[in-house]
Amino acid sequence: MRVHIQNPPPGDPFAFTLDQWAEAATRAGSIGADHDVSISATEAEFARAMTEAEALITDVDTLRRLPPRGATRLRLVSVTSAGLDTLAPYDWLPDGAVLLNNRGAHAVKAGEFAIMAVLMLASGMPAMVTAQRAERWEKRWGHALGGQRITIVGLGTLGGAAAMQAARFGMRVTGVRTEGGAHPHCERVIATADLDAMLPTTECLLLASPLTEATRGLIDRRRLLLLPRGAGLVNIGRGGLLDQDALCDLLEEGHLSGAVLDVFTPEPVPPGHRLWRTPNLVMSPHTSADDPRTYNPLSLDIFFDNLRALRDGRPLPNRFDTARGY
Repeated sequence: MRVHIQNPPPGDPFAFTLDQWAEAATRAGSIGADHDVSISATEAEFARAMTEAEALITDVDTLRRLPPRGATRLRLVSVTSAGLDTLAPYDWLPDGAVLLNNRGAHAVKAGEFAIMAVLMLASGMPAMVTAQRAERWEKRWGHALGGQRITIVGLGTLGGAAAMQAARFGMRVTGVRTEGGAHPHCERVIATADLDAMLPTTECLLLASPLTEATRGLIDRRRLLLLPRGAGLVNIGRGGLLDQDALCDLLEEGHLSGAVLDVFTPEPVPPGHRLWRTPNLVMSPHTSADDPRTYNPLSLDIFFDNLRALRDGRPLPNRFDTARGY
């Protein structure tokens, strides 16, 4: 297969190398052999490669800047992100090409970040950071996680990894997804339609779902007010899941004890935005799920897994449904 990898601009820690490709191809066995591979970071090289490439591997930002319109030989477009909502509408996708996401590459890092954020909330760390900025010595007493109730919205790669970590700490985990059912790390799983009934007993609300038309604005002011006083919130999904202004209001009023956000609307958060000044809020710049040491090898392993499924006539595990948005 003729494969082209379009890298982000030079200096990006997630740029692919031919050595990484060779190592992944060796791990993949027979499906990794006999491919014609090119790697570039320039627009001119991209344009040349798209005249003959059958598979493209690239990141979301690069794909938004360089959509492969007119690449008539493309069969696979593999994007090194799990959420591809920023690529909509998908009219840039060549006819007959399958869009793949990177679901599965984020689990370990995202799960560890999520439980770190939950531990920060349990220890009162966001409030301590606020007091530190104001040069105030204020003792705060946190609590252990065992027995605490956490509700995780979204049980895909991110939410499932968060549920596993929370269960290890003895938390009482409720998962939320489109339909109920069971999950190995959840005490119970409820449908999104039943979320309101769960919120009044939720001590920590963790958002980890993709952004779709069904989930946009899911956690609005009304639902935030259903949380008990002193509850905390973590968002590692998408900024559009949450009413940020309502969250800021409730943090300022003291209804919520703290929040840890990794995703925002817009990104990057502009200077002067009220998020920078909101008390008891810790921000990370959309870095919760990616580890530069392991991300590219995992991404290539996922690509080869999908090639193997294509060869064997099986459903592609990372096929992105543009109609559903995940």
